[in-house]
Amino acid sequence: MATARFEQPASLSQVTDLLAAGGWSLLAGGTDVYPARVGRAMDGAWIDLTRVGGLRGVREDEHGWTFGATTTWTDVLRADLPPLFDALKQAAREVGGVQIQNTGTVAGNLCNASPAADGTPVWMALDAQVLLQSQAGERRMPVAEFVLANRRTARAPHELVTGLHVPRRSARARSVFLKLGGRRYLVISVTMVAVVIDVDTDVDGSGRVAQLAAAVGSCSARAQRLPALEARLRGQPLLALAGTAIDPSDLAPLSPIADVRASAAYRLDATATLLRRALRALACVSPSPPGRGQG
Repeated sequence: MATARFEQPASLSQVTDLLAAGGWSLLAGGTDVYPARVGRAMDGAWIDLTRVGGLRGVREDEHGWTFGATTTWTDVLRADLPPLFDALKQAAREVGGVQIQNTGTVAGNLCNASPAADGTPVWMALDAQVLLQSQAGERRMPVAEFVLANRRTARAPHELVTGLHVPRRSARARSVFLKLGGRRYLVISVTMVAVVIDVDTDVDGSGRVAQLAAAVGSCSARAQRLPALEARLRGQPLLALAGTAIDPSDLAPLSPIADVRASAAYRLDATATLLRRALRALACVSPSPPGRGQG
C-alpha cells in the first residue's frame, strides 16, 4: 500500500532545503488536497507549512499590506483592514463554509489556480504581488502573471509562496466583490467580479475616479482584468459610475465556457450585470477619507 511522507518544518530555510532536494509537494490548509484524494490512500512526500514561523497573519508597513501564505480566510475576516479590502472580506465569506474558511489559506486558494477561485480576481484588482522564496532568495510577480491557466502557476518546484503584498493606496480607496452561483452559499461561481477604485476630490467636494481596476473570475481559464473598461472610467465623476453601461468590448478578455452551471452567453450577461451593480455600489460611497486612514 502506498504511504505518504510528511515533514513539518519550523523555518523557511528548512522548507527551501527540502524543496531544493526535489520530490516534495506543499500542504497548507488541505481543503483542496484532501477532497481530491477521497477514496484512495494519501501518498507522496508533503511539506506541512502550518508550523513555519512568520507565514500567518497580516502585516502593514509604509509600503502596504502583506498577507502571509498560511493566513486563513477567517483571519482575513477578523483583520483590521481599511475599506480598500472590503472586496477581499466579501470574497472570504464566499470561500466554502465556515469550516473551510477556518482552515483554507489565501496562498492555497491562489496556488490551486482554479478559474473559480474566489480570491484570485480580488488580488488581481488590488494589484497584489506574489512573494516566492527559494534557496536563491525572494522574487515577486503580479498575480496576473503568477496564475498561468487552469491549475497552472508560475511557481517553480523549488519555490514556495510566502505571501501576497498589496501596495498602499489613498485613504479613499474602496472595493466591491460580487459572485453569482446556482444558490446563495457553498457554490462554485458562474461568474464573479472584483472592482477597486481610488477617488480624487474635486474643488466642489464631489468625487472623481482617479484609478479603477476590474477583474472577473469563472469566465476564462484564469481570472482576467478588463483594461478597456478601466481606461474608460478613469477620470469620470464618481456618481456617473451608477449609470455605467457595459459594452461587449469591455468583456473582450473573457472566454467563458458552457457547462452544467451556465452557458457562455449567460456568463457574459451575468458578468455585465454584476459589474453594473458593483459600480453602482461604489458610486454611492463618500469621496472623503474614512476615520481609519491608509496613507
